[in-house]
Amino acid sequence: MQRHHCATSIKRTQVQPSSAQLRPYLCDMEPDADDLPLRANTNHILVRHYVLDLAVHFDRKVIGGTVVLFLEPCSSSGSAKEEAGGSPGALECRSRDADEQEDATIGLAETPTRAKNRCAGRERDAPEPRAPPGSGSAHAAAESGGSPSPRSWEANSGGDFTLLLDCCDLDVSKVEEVDVASASAAPGLLPHPVAPEGSAVPSVKPEAAFVQNLLSVPAGQWRRRQQLLSLCSRAPGAPGGGSLPFRTDRWSLQVRKKGAVSPRDFPRVLRICYETRPEGGSVRWTQDQDNRVCVYTAGSPINNRALFPCQEPPVAMSTWQAAVRAPSGCVVLMSGEEAAVPVEDGDTRSLIWHYYVTMPMPASTFTLAVGHWHQVTAENAPTLERGLRDKAARSNAAKLEAGPAELGEADLMSGLGSSSSVAKGSPLKTGSSPAVAFCRPQESPATRKAFIFSEWLEGNLDAAGNPLERSCGDQTTRSFCQSSAGDEGLSLTDYSGTGDDAMSCSHGDYPCRFTERSARTQRVIPHRVFGPVCLLQKAQMAVLDLLPRCLAAAHTVLGVHPFPRLDVLIVPAGFSSLGMASPHIIFLSQSVLCAGTFGPREDALSLCGSRICHEIAHSWFGLLIGARDWTEEWISEGFATYLEDIIWAQAKQLSLQQTADQSDLKALLRCRRLTDELQNSEEQLQVLRPNLECTCQVGESGSSTVKHALNPDKTFMQVHYLKGYFLLRFLASQVGEKYFIDFIRVFVEKYHGQLILSQDFLQMLLVTFPNMERKGLTLGAIYADWLDRPGIPKSIPLCPDHLPPAHCLPFFCVVQWLYERNAVWSEARLVEEVKAEVGKWILLSGSPQGKGRKRKRAEPKVNYKEVTSEQLVMLLELLLEEEELSGATLEALQRTYDLQNQDAEVKHRWCELVVKHSHARAYGDVEHFLVHNQAMGVYLYGELMVQEDREQQTLARRCLSLVQEEMDQSARRVVEEMVL
Repeated sequence: MQRHHCATSIKRTQVQPSSAQLRPYLCDMEPDADDLPLRANTNHILVRHYVLDLAVHFDRKVIGGTVVLFLEPCSSSGSAKEEAGGSPGALECRSRDADEQEDATIGLAETPTRAKNRCAGRERDAPEPRAPPGSGSAHAAAESGGSPSPRSWEANSGGDFTLLLDCCDLDVSKVEEVDVASASAAPGLLPHPVAPEGSAVPSVKPEAAFVQNLLSVPAGQWRRRQQLLSLCSRAPGAPGGGSLPFRTDRWSLQVRKKGAVSPRDFPRVLRICYETRPEGGSVRWTQDQDNRVCVYTAGSPINNRALFPCQEPPVAMSTWQAAVRAPSGCVVLMSGEEAAVPVEDGDTRSLIWHYYVTMPMPASTFTLAVGHWHQVTAENAPTLERGLRDKAARSNAAKLEAGPAELGEADLMSGLGSSSSVAKGSPLKTGSSPAVAFCRPQESPATRKAFIFSEWLEGNLDAAGNPLERSCGDQTTRSFCQSSAGDEGLSLTDYSGTGDDAMSCSHGDYPCRFTERSARTQRVIPHRVFGPVCLLQKAQMAVLDLLPRCLAAAHTVLGVHPFPRLDVLIVPAGFSSLGMASPHIIFLSQSVLCAGTFGPREDALSLCGSRICHEIAHSWFGLLIGARDWTEEWISEGFATYLEDIIWAQAKQLSLQQTADQSDLKALLRCRRLTDELQNSEEQLQVLRPNLECTCQVGESGSSTVKHALNPDKTFMQVHYLKGYFLLRFLASQVGEKYFIDFIRVFVEKYHGQLILSQDFLQMLLVTFPNMERKGLTLGAIYADWLDRPGIPKSIPLCPDHLPPAHCLPFFCVVQWLYERNAVWSEARLVEEVKAEVGKWILLSGSPQGKGRKRKRAEPKVNYKEVTSEQLVMLLELLLEEEELSGATLEALQRTYDLQNQDAEVKHRWCELVVKHSHARAYGDVEHFLVHNQAMGVYLYGELMVQEDREQQTLARRCLSLVQEEMDQSARRVVEEMVL
């Protein structure tokens, strides 16, 4: 589970760790230069919960404060549960309401004030800058907050255990053990377990037992758990403890405690005092489109290690809560299950925003945005709902799933919540979130559903999921035995009613929406949209109107929404992507907002709608279900790209034929893009499973690397999006798309809240559809054809007289599918319409009129057919293949389609045409695109420079000078290398 950044033409410069900073004692593996090290020793000890207390300082461009870590030794190092005398058994499923009925009143509801600085006994002072590596002995460094040299650090280890955290570009001033004993003495807290007399269980430290009890509070008491963790995080440092010895290097923070020789001897609660650096790679300090200061997590390849010290490997699943202080005019948005209601800090008159999550997720998914955002309201905004309902009423479009044929008004509007402007000291309002129930880790009913589903495909069940009777000789038997009475009447096309409050899940104990009936029927979750003032109207017309439709469509396709609410933020122009999905929040680029009103309004919103659907799809694939090995990015991006089209078609209420037409056109566009990318990229970056059989292997300590994560070319590429998309389309073609989508829903119910590998999905698919293996489509064959090799199987037509031998049939099947589908896509109705229009423009360009010459007699007027935005992208791509187009033709093209007011995908192709044919009269369009669509402009800078045209090169330098201060720093370095 990782935040998911949608790829664009931006690439980041390579970060080259030095050999001294990548010493083997820090990691069991030595990464290549472009691999990202994950140093955390997660096989020894895990962070189970983070409590962050942060303050945003715009004047210095730093975020400072503390992070408190609640730690648990791993079982191989001495199970924390065993030490505490606890049972690792499953916890009973309970309703979220049970927490509200708890008697224990802990007295933590007082008005928050600015916490005292416990880092060095100084109030509000900034942490001291860290000393450079090699500044002294480990003991001296511990006293001064400096960082000792590697040799000194090793020499003074004394055999003590070292906690390794992923950390980069942070100034750590102090690390201390928290005095848990003082917190545990507070009234109402958990008692320490006492081993019975004569028990074989060895005595354990009361502090360790207390923390383990705290971490083991059942999910039904989640609010009490949050309060207890918050109280403990505010406890003072351990008596006489001072600062623990620590050291930082480029990629890690290392902490020890004298005499703690093993993970279970190590302190269970640590407080780290630190500040970020202005140049830190995890956050972006910039100005929004209103020229107001802001900061946000930018989806960096180094994730959040430059925001707070953490464990970044995906297996380090944790919860968190955070208090963020920001100037009173700012809004703080964050990953959190409830919309924060800010309160005023009496000491500083700033506002404090509190957020929390109860679903364990990797620290990389933590997301923060602080700025002078304003909430987009529905007041006086043009709406699409009535027209869409009328359209749905006139159409009997087939649905992907049984259910109502149209979006009712209540469904469309229930998620809007209360829209209000952001004002100093005033809380932001949102719709209320439903209650959520809880589940214990045990076998999921989804396993039975998969079996039932496969039985139906084999003809052993009727459409309602009931066993069919078959005659065998003199006996009439049922095809299989019901596994439980609860399976009777299971619908194979609508799983929305299969869950109930007693549902069990396969993940760990946390509040799970999949067990709550109200969540299963909640088509539209509460949502809000934020942005700068200058973009509020565009955000109204696009995002706010589309969001409820897209959420309802996603529910129809995929089922229960994983998260109880959603914020969408239109991020500053320098954001290096079209979108990024995180828990409870989506970042969208201003490039997805339509610039004009050309054509049918719904078509003008196509880029925005499809992008929203893509990011919403990540709630299921990427966040709810994450890759256990981050190199398998296709698990999130391939699925999101595949599901994007299905969800958007459902949101638009397209008929089956319309859906198929749109799907064919998009498939052809993606095939062209993938083919071009594969021809112009390194083969090692084209492999979807680059670690092959070593996927998910880690060192003895749990450390690992993310292969190619820092490669500057990788962020240019969309191979894991597009190749993953075609793999899923191929698999769907083997079983039928309707059945494939139904299977995806069953897979989600089984694996939600867990990390997976490619094999988990593929093996369950092959078990559910056994006919695939009978065709030779084994797990090994899919690996060999799609995941473990560069490129894609070549689309070579083979005649029936030259069929391959049996052992080559899987590869042949893939080849034939690609060849046949590419032919179908190329002759699809919408594509043929585009080809006809392209022919008209080519004829015009060769005519006297197209060449701008005076005509001796009037020529018949050419009637150009109205096309959709996707068709227009295809039209411009085909015209880009022409060696020559006259200036008059380009001007006519611009007028006919109002190209400067189209969406960013169309404008990008138009700018490429302008540059290729040196159409100077439209250079203003190129400049406007580069300034306002920075997420897509890097390719254009290169094209302007490669033409060796002085006017074009001057244009490139001028555009860079206009935006270089607000550009993503990595993109800026790349462009500067090309331009300067």
